[in-house]
Amino acid sequence: MVCIVAVTIPYAELTIIFIVVAAIVDAFVRRIYRDKCLRDFSRDVVMLKDTSGKVVRGKLRVENIGLEFMYPEKYEDEDGHCKTSFILYKYEYPNIEAVIRFHDELSEHSRKQRDKELRMTCCPGPLRRLRRKMLNIFRKVRDSILEIINPLVSRAKKAAPSDKMLTAQDKYVTPIKQELIDSAVSSFEPSLEGYIGREVLLNLINGDKTFEYCGVMKEYTAEFIEILDANYSLKEGQPARRADLIVPRQLSIVRQF
Repeated sequence: MVCIVAVTIPYAELTIIFIVVAAIVDAFVRRIYRDKCLRDFSRDVVMLKDTSGKVVRGKLRVENIGLEFMYPEKYEDEDGHCKTSFILYKYEYPNIEAVIRFHDELSEHSRKQRDKELRMTCCPGPLRRLRRKMLNIFRKVRDSILEIINPLVSRAKKAAPSDKMLTAQDKYVTPIKQELIDSAVSSFEPSLEGYIGREVLLNLINGDKTFEYCGVMKEYTAEFIEILDANYSLKEGQPARRADLIVPRQLSIVRQF
C-alpha cells in the first residue's frame, strides 16, 4: 500500500521561492549576456558620443559590465597619467547618445563582414528566420515573467498581511524584486520587429533638438537600436560620412521610411 502525503506550501512562501529562483536565473543570464547591438561592433574601431558632446575613439571591447574603448596608441593626460583605454560602465549607458562605426575606418576584413551581415539582414535565409522566431519566443517568456513578479508579491501580501515569513524576508525580497523590475524594459517590440531588414527613418533626440537619419534597421535590444548605412556627422556643419549607428531606445523614434 502506497501512502501519499500532500504537502501544502503557503502562498507567501511560494512567492518568495519563485522570486528567488527567478532572480538567480536572471543573475546568471546577466553575467554572460552582452548586448547584441553592441556586440555587433565588437573589435571594430568606433566612436562613442555622449549626451554632453564628448567623443571617445577606440577599438571596442564589449563585456557584460560595460564597454572598453582601446586607444590606437598610449598617451599621457594633463596629470602625467599614461592611458591606454576608456571604460564606460553599464550604469553609465544612459549617457550614451550614439556609438558610431564609420565605414572609412573599418579594416578590409571588418568591411566584408559588415557587408555580409547587411545582406543577411535584408535577405535572411530559412535558418536565420527560424533562429529569430526562437529568440523572440524567449524574449516574450522573459518579459512575461518579469511583468508578473510585482503583482504576485502584492497579492501575497494582501492574502497574508500578517504572515511572519513574508514580513521577515521582505528586506531580502525587495532588492531582488526591484532588480528584476528594473530590467523589465521589454526586449521584444512587435512594432520594431517589423522593421528589421528594412530602410527606416530614425529620429534621434538630443535635448531640444531632433536629428533624422535614414538607414537599414539591423537589430534592437531592450536598451539599443542598431542602424546600418546612415549618413552621420559628429558635429553640425561637418561633412556627413557613411556610418553604422547604435543609439539608445529611450532617445530614439523609428518610423517607416
